[in-house]
Amino acid sequence: MRSPLIPVTLVLLAGLMYSVTQAGAPDEKPTMYDKLLTTVNARVGEFGDIPTQRRIELQSLADAINASQKASASASLVFICTHNSRRSHMAQIWAAVAAHHYGIENIHTYSGGTESTAFNPRAVAAMQRAGFRIEKTTDDANPIYHVRYSDNARPLTCFSKVYDGAPNPKEGFIAVMTCDHANEACPLVKGASKRVAITYEDPKVADGTPAEAAKYDERCRQIGREMLYVFSLLK
Repeated sequence: MRSPLIPVTLVLLAGLMYSVTQAGAPDEKPTMYDKLLTTVNARVGEFGDIPTQRRIELQSLADAINASQKASASASLVFICTHNSRRSHMAQIWAAVAAHHYGIENIHTYSGGTESTAFNPRAVAAMQRAGFRIEKTTDDANPIYHVRYSDNARPLTCFSKVYDGAPNPKEGFIAVMTCDHANEACPLVKGASKRVAITYEDPKVADGTPAEAAKYDERCRQIGREMLYVFSLLK
């Protein structure tokens, strides 16, 4: 069942701030939070842990981004998972930070699902432990969160939505499938110029167990490592 609809005014406001990877004052590069920068450097140091076959899959995403930039000088990525609750949000956020870290401009990151639920608080907590600062700005079944990697950069505005719901782009985007279910259920993503499957195991399998936090941190590490690797191929 879908959550109650986000008020239109909130969606419009979110759209003004959504998925910006380069912001702040003119000629000023946003300074990443110290804890997050430490996390980023640790993930970069793990590139050697990425298996060969996985590197081939990640290269396909880098190639799609490169092609989009050559065609239109920008790239919009929509990370898609069934409920837009965990993996797709993590990938959206990490991709934005990876683009910033490597100085790749005009990258716009979004996320969506085949249905909307909510940005899962366990996933929110894992991203906070990685060094992101996340503020919950509404208190309903599908809250709006502002996710920051720097005090002098605009936050990403994150909440659960279907992949073609506002403020996501309607056409010309790269659809990145982050879960097997959505990948199989959506062989054709309406409006996408390219479709790439970069799937992850759902940390939900550990919900309610002693391993819960560790599983979410593991997925956060993997997604961060792989998104940073993708953008390192573009620098």
